[in-house]
Amino acid sequence: PELSEEPPAEMVKMTKSKTFQAYLPNCHRTYSCIHCRAHLANHDELISKASDNFSLFFRVNVGCGPAEERVLLTGLHAVADIYCENCKTTLGWKYEHAFESSQKYKEGKFIIELAHMIKDNGWE
Repeated sequence: PELSEEPPAEMVKMTKSKTFQAYLPNCHRTYSCIHCRAHLANHDELISKASDNFSLFFRVNVGCGPAEERVLLTGLHAVADIYCENCKTTLGWKYEHAFESSQKYKEGKFIIELAHMIKDNGWE
């Protein structure tokens, strides 16, 4: 008889998946995922409220998918979708590469759509 490559079921060790736990200190104003309240960004990382629909950040606390080329309102960019590490909701995108010189300042920065975030910790 052929030998199985897989161990018997009673020998398989079940592990719990790692939960997103990178929380920011309570002394900082933060933006959190509206769906699960995981911390996404510190207010100090906000570059600008780019429009009524989204904000631009230096750094965020999210997962990042593969980059692809997309034509956005400001031209052609290579962007990667970003998502909440806890609930996996797509939140916005990261600018990987800007093809127009006037848009180069966006490279390496993140857009979070306002519909997916809420203000936490110390907002008046």
